Amino acid sequence: MTSGSLTGSVPADQFVRLVGEVGDVIDLTHDSRQVEPGWAFGCVVGEHLDGHTFAGSAVASGASVLIVDRHLPFDVPQIIVRDVRRAIGPIAASIHGGPSRQLTTVGITGTNGKTTTTFLLGSILRSAGRETREMGTLSGVRTTPEASDLQRRLAGFVADRVDAVAMEVSSHALALHRVDGTRFDVAVFTNLGRDHLDLHESMEAYFRAKASLFMPDLSDVGVTNIDDPNGRLLLDVAAIDMVAFSESDASDVTVEVDKLRFTWRGRDVRVPLGGRFNVMNSLAALTTADVLGIELDAAIAGIASCQPVPGRFEVVSDPNRESFAVVVDYAHTPDGIREVLTSARQLAIDGRVIVVFGCGGGRDAEKRPLMGSAAAAGADVVIVTSDNPRHEDPVAIVKAAAAGAGGANMLITEVDRRAAIEIALRQARLGDVVVIAGKGHETTQTIGDTALPFDDRQVARELLQRLEDQS
Repeated sequence: MTSGSLTGSVPADQFVRLVGEVGDVIDLTHDSRQVEPGWAFGCVVGEHLDGHTFAGSAVASGASVLIVDRHLPFDVPQIIVRDVRRAIGPIAASIHGGPSRQLTTVGITGTNGKTTTTFLLGSILRSAGRETREMGTLSGVRTTPEASDLQRRLAGFVADRVDAVAMEVSSHALALHRVDGTRFDVAVFTNLGRDHLDLHESMEAYFRAKASLFMPDLSDVGVTNIDDPNGRLLLDVAAIDMVAFSESDASDVTVEVDKLRFTWRGRDVRVPLGGRFNVMNSLAALTTADVLGIELDAAIAGIASCQPVPGRFEVVSDPNRESFAVVVDYAHTPDGIREVLTSARQLAIDGRVIVVFGCGGGRDAEKRPLMGSAAAAGADVVIVTSDNPRHEDPVAIVKAAAAGAGGANMLITEVDRRAAIEIALRQARLGDVVVIAGKGHETTQTIGDTALPFDDRQVARELLQRLEDQS
């Protein structure tokens, strides 16, 4: 049996040398249930489970190499590293031949706007003639896959002759080293607001996680929003070349419920997405395209041909019908609520803004009253309901969020989400804008360990049809 030892991060050449001593390795996984003969198994130590306890199962399934932080009593080659989680990204990248370097790879991070910016950039890349894939919240269980899964998926793109990948990079992914071993041609920063403090514990730690994408070992060039104080800080301190964008880059902005238009670098830009905040997402995508060397006319054409982004200021009412507008949005942070309601207010010129929102269980509890406060500041009618309570009491979550919404003109609490949406629609009248926030594209509601079918968009459409039938 051969065993090698590596400390710290794992240079690819050292891994190749050690694995070369024990034969070819076909693939790598952190999940013992995925192991097939000839695969390596990374014994990742997680918050609740230690992958070393599943090594026997992996060996029984044919694992030819174990990546461990201590020697285990199995008669297979073992590579001992200081931190398996840090090691598996570079190792998996090595096994698959460094797939990110064979693609134009763009990583987009930030609290809000990642998904939409990824979609816009993907549309631009396709307009420029590049076979493109997007990865993110809408394409998998995790915003950013675990390191071994990510490298396998990128290798699949290479095999399918894909040219470019636009992918969301979450703070979890950065803190947990899921993108280690990936090379980004461009890293993009959208903004920073309060979120995920259940993992990061402080805003400073949260920002450090985001900022780690803008290091020379991961990215070549950065694009940053300098209207955000943290984006401006990145411009000043990042160890890679940085390019800035700002809302001042756009002029003559006009916004409707399902589209917007502005002038950028002397050109007319038309975006088939509503919401003032999508000006910034569009500027992030256009600036990134310019850094990638895409012709501006192709970039603008790509923006214009972008399909609606599921659950991101998605209009579910008939925009041609003279009535009130209903939009569904994924906003689930105080800043997200604030931004979406600001956009709704700009559209409800002679009407009211009505918001339905909830807060997820098992997440940062301190942001719940802050979300309530943001809702009260931005809406005329605030309806607090349940989101994904998971293993928490939904009534307690609703009370915590409602406690911050005490300044609302009208405050209603209704734990049943369907009933809450119906209350909002029955409240609405001509000229109003109803915002259903928090779940966006999600098609289930998680209560305890059970994911029950629930899609805000489908529910809203059903209720709108019922109201129309009753009128």
